[in-house]
Amino acid sequence: MAETSLVPVADKIVTRGEVRLQTQAFGSPAEPPVLLITGVMSSMLWWPEDFCRQLAGSCRHVIRYDHRDTGLSTQYPPGQPGYTFADLTTDALAILDGYGLASAHVVGMSMGGFIAQDIALRYPSRLRSLSLISTSPVGVEGLPPPTEAYQRHSAASEAIDWSDLGAVAAFMERDVAMLAGTRHPHDAAAARALIARDMARSPSFASAANHFILPGGDIGAALHASRIAAPVLAIHGTSDPLFPLGHGEAITRLLPMARSLWIEGGGHEIHELDIPEVAQAVLEHTAA
Repeated sequence: MAETSLVPVADKIVTRGEVRLQTQAFGSPAEPPVLLITGVMSSMLWWPEDFCRQLAGSCRHVIRYDHRDTGLSTQYPPGQPGYTFADLTTDALAILDGYGLASAHVVGMSMGGFIAQDIALRYPSRLRSLSLISTSPVGVEGLPPPTEAYQRHSAASEAIDWSDLGAVAAFMERDVAMLAGTRHPHDAAAARALIARDMARSPSFASAANHFILPGGDIGAALHASRIAAPVLAIHGTSDPLFPLGHGEAITRLLPMARSLWIEGGGHEIHELDIPEVAQAVLEHTAA
């Protein structure tokens, strides 16, 4: 693996009509492209920079970006998203277009995994391979619910005043702690710093909560993961409290040729100490 400190990094704004999408690319455009799609309320910062650099240092052109209503991308008034879940999928395609890419290896985490599956099912020619991290197969019912502790924590979000950024930050710190696995100690200070950086970077951080009320979020009503034709890699922590391991196992059950990496004690996260293992799995999958 190349020295990651030497990996070039370039920021770029991609436009789709009146929408501006902030992106950042690592590595050489001459290498195979890898598009990273993160989860609900998450800007590109939630893809660890070291993860991006390790992929790029092994000859991948890695692109991460801010969803609408996060980071430096177009934002809407809190409670009034001017778009649907389907727009998040076409935003990802617009980013490929903006980089002049007919297709890419796509890596989706959590909600980003649903977007990635949507691309695989409705726009299969745009996708070279699919890596699904801490997510669930679309269109599949009867999978394990979140843990009771996480359900109680999530229900408490209904009482939050999302205009009170101090209260939002405190809730997010609790959320990251709840989503952490048991394999490594939770680094509360690092989580606090990342949340503070994310909030300071966004002109309207409260707008990120719009992701919870997007119309068209239940893409499983029309699509089913079993119809995915692309090569699939499923990465899942065995202690994920939001999508228990049964969700990852369902992906491999539906798609018997899928590769898998179960991170023993891993949570709903890419922990700093697990980055080399996760990056190596993605590198091997995108090289096949």
